[in-house]
Amino acid sequence: MNFQKILVPIAGVAVVVLAYRSFGWAGVAAAVGGLLMWVLMHFTRMMQVLRRAADQPIGHVASAVMLNAKLRPGLTLMHVVAMTRSLGALRTPKNEQPEIFVWTDTAGSSVTCTFAGGKLQHYVLFRPAKPEQEATPAVPAASVSGQTPPAP
Repeated sequence: MNFQKILVPIAGVAVVVLAYRSFGWAGVAAAVGGLLMWVLMHFTRMMQVLRRAADQPIGHVASAVMLNAKLRPGLTLMHVVAMTRSLGALRTPKNEQPEIFVWTDTAGSSVTCTFAGGKLQHYVLFRPAKPEQEATPAVPAASVSGQTPPAP
């Protein structure tokens, strides 16, 4: 069970009650004003993150390797979307837990993230195999040292 959904409203009511007991109706007005500012701040942050993500292709990230380095379990989906500036490509059916999102970069590397209850539980980096390097022609040692080879 997600206790945050229960504890945050209870804490808000407790702040208002304590403000009333300490300062009367002026305290209630100040407490409600502060709580309203807190809610508006989080709403504004969410809208800003989603506005930035709306301008990018779904599931695209600049560097999957850098994203993998920044991730850690417990991050919220909104925090990961803010880091990638892109919505992840959903790989599970809608409204099914856990949710699996994938972000891919232009090199073909991808990060698969598993979210349960909106929190990052597990993430995996996939890097495609590099194509074999073409054999470079051997350079004679004489040309490397700056000397000219003897004439035949």
